[in-house]
Amino acid sequence: MPFRTGLRRAATIVAGAAVVVLAISGCSDSRTVTVDVPEQVEAAFPAETQASLEAAVTFAMAATGSTGAVVGVWAPWSGSWVAGVGDASADDAFRVGNLTRPMTCDVLYQMVDAGTVSLDDEVREYVPSVAGLANVTLGMLCDGTSGLGSYGPVLGPEAVELPTRVWNPNELAAYGIVGYDPSTAGAAWRDSDTGYVLLGLALQNAAKTPAPTLLQQDVFGPLELESTSLPVGAAAPAGDPVLTGLLSQPGADGALNCAEPRDMTDLSASIGFTNSGVVSNITDVARYTQALAAGSLVPSGIDRFGSPQPIAADQPSWLTTDGGAVQAGSLIGQFGSIPGYITAAFADPATGMTVSVVLNNSAASDRVGAYLAWELAATVSKAPAASGRTAPDAGLPWTAQQYHDAIAASAVCPLPAS
Repeated sequence: MPFRTGLRRAATIVAGAAVVVLAISGCSDSRTVTVDVPEQVEAAFPAETQASLEAAVTFAMAATGSTGAVVGVWAPWSGSWVAGVGDASADDAFRVGNLTRPMTCDVLYQMVDAGTVSLDDEVREYVPSVAGLANVTLGMLCDGTSGLGSYGPVLGPEAVELPTRVWNPNELAAYGIVGYDPSTAGAAWRDSDTGYVLLGLALQNAAKTPAPTLLQQDVFGPLELESTSLPVGAAAPAGDPVLTGLLSQPGADGALNCAEPRDMTDLSASIGFTNSGVVSNITDVARYTQALAAGSLVPSGIDRFGSPQPIAADQPSWLTTDGGAVQAGSLIGQFGSIPGYITAAFADPATGMTVSVVLNNSAASDRVGAYLAWELAATVSKAPAASGRTAPDAGLPWTAQQYHDAIAASAVCPLPAS
């Protein structure tokens, strides 16, 4: 399996200094934000750690039917690895999926700080087409506690069949609010793509500024994410160079056709909008995830993770969500999928350990991305310290083998012989 690395450039970009100071130029003011990142040692991982990382990625590729993957792993005390695997390069662009959600919340928090909106404002104040959504606040939309459903299960098949169709976000939202029960607002977390689309609509209406511009001025620009954007207009690849996006579908016999996946590279980003529409590359994703974990873009007085909610009753207690992000033990990030890609990115704000992954076939469960990220994180959490460095004492509440086994159990394509 070929590996195309970008170690030196990525290590320097993501964690080259103990404190990275970034200038933010907003509409009316300028300020600086510090992202506390332990200094990254410029070295490869020890051979045993590296071999484990490579084996984990190739196994996940087989399980999902992916022909390519892009991966970035940084352990400041030990080493880093950034590579394209299979039919991929380290510089390839891709769709980040649900990592768009906390970015949209970042815009909300900054607009709250500016006095433009309040977390307690109802969404119907800003989106006339949902005038009947009583009690649903902007804060609930960000936290995922609005009680709204998802449009994805309804429109997903049509998006696959008509990948270049440009969707109106109001139309997306309309499908997700069908059957809404006002008594569920604020009660519990529910996975809702509709909520983040509505939040994006509300913010751009309140600011009288398009959502892509808000994200650029409040998130991408301040963090110098030069390869990151929310595309608008006609469908197009995520960037150049681009990681080909694939989707294996059932064949005539009803079994998943892993040998001939459908090409989803040109999917319109409009199907995701401010829920999952952002495009980026692996180093930009890692840099954003570190800022997310460190709370670098959240104004003082706002507690992003003050009310964590369990993702599901059958999930471990260390897995929660709040503020558009997922907390997995000491890691903070997000995971998900969009036709063509499964993605996950997590960072530890204390140690600086960061893992970003993308697999280029979305046929499997979107949790496989999280499983792979957690397997890689567990592996490097035990990596020995480089000369002159000290390995952190903190560990993770899972093992690499645990999530290797979870990937095997979630496999939709033939696994390699053991």
